[in-house]
Amino acid sequence: MDIIICHGTMGSPEGKWFPWLSDQCKDMGHNVYVPRFPTPENQSKDNWCTILQDQAPIFGKNTILIGHSISATFLLHILEATQNPVLQSIFVSPVMDDIGNVEYDQLNKTFVHHEFDWSKINTNKGQSNILHGNDDPYVPLSHAKLLGLKIETPVTVIENGGHLNTESGYTTFPKIFDLIKS
Repeated sequence: MDIIICHGTMGSPEGKWFPWLSDQCKDMGHNVYVPRFPTPENQSKDNWCTILQDQAPIFGKNTILIGHSISATFLLHILEATQNPVLQSIFVSPVMDDIGNVEYDQLNKTFVHHEFDWSKINTNKGQSNILHGNDDPYVPLSHAKLLGLKIETPVTVIENGGHLNTESGYTTFPKIFDLIKS
């Protein structure tokens, strides 16, 4: 299986729970890709698409996509563009619109200011999961709920999860690993 883990704005492959999850999946024999996207300089949906094509395989029925924060939204663009449905899509703390932080809203605008083809996304997303902290200080829970409505997927609300990042105590994330194994 090919597992692609995508970081968000101001993030990196070395941050949060990404190294831990990558190691867990590799130990199970999976191919794991954690692309390094340009951020904050040169951050745009188009630049990230180019990087993804360079650093990860072609998607297909044996691919699991995992995106955190703006990368959860980035996955929507990928699912809209691909001709190959994936096995599973996991959206963590998705950003669906501006969040009221001028710097981040500027960096994220090419990702969120887009009319998605939800039918195509739903055709390509495979099994889907949405995870969001009930007390996320950056992205309101309403963003995850909106995505849930659009992709017909219930939101798993994580109590005291914050932004499901290192500052919220997430250097490991067994819940995602359990979703991959199921």
